[in-house]
Amino acid sequence: MSLEDTLSGWTGPSSNTEQDKQDRTERMICEAVEAHAAFKDCSLSVFAKGSYPNNTNVRADSDVDIAVQCHEVIYWDEHEPGAHPPSTSYTGIWTPEKLRSELLTALRAKFPGQVDASGKVALHVNSGSSRVDADVVPCFDYRYYFSPTYYRKGTRIVSTAGKRFENYPVQHLENGRTKNTQTYLRFKKVVRILKRLENVMELEGAHREVPSFLVESLVYNCPAPLICRSTWTDTVKGVLAHVYHELQGEGEAWLEVNECKYLFGPGQKWAQKDGMDFAFAAWNYLGFGK
Repeated sequence: MSLEDTLSGWTGPSSNTEQDKQDRTERMICEAVEAHAAFKDCSLSVFAKGSYPNNTNVRADSDVDIAVQCHEVIYWDEHEPGAHPPSTSYTGIWTPEKLRSELLTALRAKFPGQVDASGKVALHVNSGSSRVDADVVPCFDYRYYFSPTYYRKGTRIVSTAGKRFENYPVQHLENGRTKNTQTYLRFKKVVRILKRLENVMELEGAHREVPSFLVESLVYNCPAPLICRSTWTDTVKGVLAHVYHELQGEGEAWLEVNECKYLFGPGQKWAQKDGMDFAFAAWNYLGFGK
């Protein structure tokens, strides 16, 4: 099989069977939350985030990330003093500790013996014969104020160690769709190619694990003409070369797919060198260096 045939075969999403398991997992977690009495009068949203709803997931990364977002609390930050409108302090019952505790109780009732609460952020639900692994993340409404009337919406996550950080799943979904449209539906296919390539390299010991989110964001920061080359071989070659060379210079200005946070810098689990190392290893694994 030629390299072009291999790359072409890597463009597709998860199989229908895997998709059914992912859908069932999300549905069962929703049912667990809805059935829990303590959540009866609490305004909540339960939704999938990450590669599963963005349709960039592949079979080896088929677990789902589910957010349980509490709307009873709004956390906020401001771009400069005075950007946030005057407000009173929150005095309700839904603290990060209580939300996590009640969510854990709800999940254990639905999935007895299958819930791991050892993580600092997510509650992990183990897979079964008809569902996949799931990381369930309790979170709250978040706003970043640029002025008293203009703010960016996101979610605020608070770890068990008290560390706070923000996600922007709606913007991620919208920007991924836009990039896909701008590249004639090739963006998500290229992401899947590189995710499968990363899985193969890790399995064969050719490179260390690279987070799925980082891979997707690296492709997102590539210009559309590179993603729209006539063959998958030329496309992947162009993307890897762009990532490697650009991260030697202006990579500090690259953004996550949501375009709300810098891809590299304080608070991230990776550095520019991780992106460069992945591109270099992938380039050589595919034989482009010969």
